[in-house]
Amino acid sequence: MNIHEYQAKEIFNRFGVPVPKGYIAFSADEAVENAKKLGGSIWVVKAQIHAGGRGLGGGVKLARSLDEVRKHADAILGMTLVTHQTGPEGKVVGKVYIEEGVDIADELYLGVVLDRAKEMPLMMASTEGGMEIEKVAATTPEKIIKVAIDPSIGFQGYHGRVLAFGLGLPKEQMGVFIKFASALYTLYMQNDAEMIEINPLVKTGASTFVALDAKMGFDDSALGRHPDIAAMRDITEEDPAEREAGEFGLSYVKLDGNVGCMVNGAGLAMGTMDTINYVGGTPANFLDVGGGANAQTVAKGFEIILKDPNVKSIFVNIFGGIVRCDRIANGILEATKLVNVNVPVIVRLDGTNAQEAAQILKQANISNIITAYDLEDGAKKAVAAAKGERA
Repeated sequence: MNIHEYQAKEIFNRFGVPVPKGYIAFSADEAVENAKKLGGSIWVVKAQIHAGGRGLGGGVKLARSLDEVRKHADAILGMTLVTHQTGPEGKVVGKVYIEEGVDIADELYLGVVLDRAKEMPLMMASTEGGMEIEKVAATTPEKIIKVAIDPSIGFQGYHGRVLAFGLGLPKEQMGVFIKFASALYTLYMQNDAEMIEINPLVKTGASTFVALDAKMGFDDSALGRHPDIAAMRDITEEDPAEREAGEFGLSYVKLDGNVGCMVNGAGLAMGTMDTINYVGGTPANFLDVGGGANAQTVAKGFEIILKDPNVKSIFVNIFGGIVRCDRIANGILEATKLVNVNVPVIVRLDGTNAQEAAQILKQANISNIITAYDLEDGAKKAVAAAKGERA
């Protein structure tokens, strides 16, 4: 689960990670009142959506008067903000964050993610603050300093010194930076975060460090331990199909391809998508119907997949272990009666009673249901069908 910048900064505050003062606003009038409350003569009006690149898209504006605060809030609220992370459809802005101006001497980058290969949190820093970290990694990877932190010992001073030296910080600023990085690591661990990104991390004229931006993502499975964070969920920022799938116990993630995937088991789903790519296709989604696939879950899976107009074929790849393949085959046939499946459906069933399942599908004699012999055969047929061909 992701949260907004203003929510992340609330958490930062609780853990002693310095952030500028700010208030959320849902109207231009409220934005002006918040600016008055903050005082000063410079404010920043920031669109609040779950995406990066807001500044480049026109969603972050500097205001030097209350009239400019109103003008920028009026322009940003209700706009469809398009960034490199929203896709061309963009996201509608429903709220803005009014923040005090900050004396910026330098812009850095600091983040924490889970390194799945090392099975440890990885803290990353860069002198290229304000830039997309993906572009920095692609063009100048040497400018990203990485430190893996063993959870059994936690963040230590030497971790901070490696980062500080890599950033070229002078000796007198190292202690302040190390304290900042240590607080960020504690915040990451104690909230079961999956990702924290501060871009930019600002070094002020007074040689302090302030999180000018804040992004946080959390492990959904751990939200039961953090009801305060779970309450921050903004369903308007989530993909409607992904949200609907979750309500029915399905794991769905929309992708950019044209071959719909319906699989039981996350590992098999990943293998299925890799195979589709390998044979020259592009998966349209990740969809795990779980171990208890039945007519209702399969029907809901078809319904969700077909909401994507890019889907030209569906590859059903299910291993019958706990649930027998013949029951799954009957479930697929029942699902086609509940949902209008108007694209070719390639079915590969393996495991318990696989032969009986193949016979059931064959005898059904439904023209747009095509059986496959194995994973590669199914993937090839699905990719060909998406192209309007027969494998």
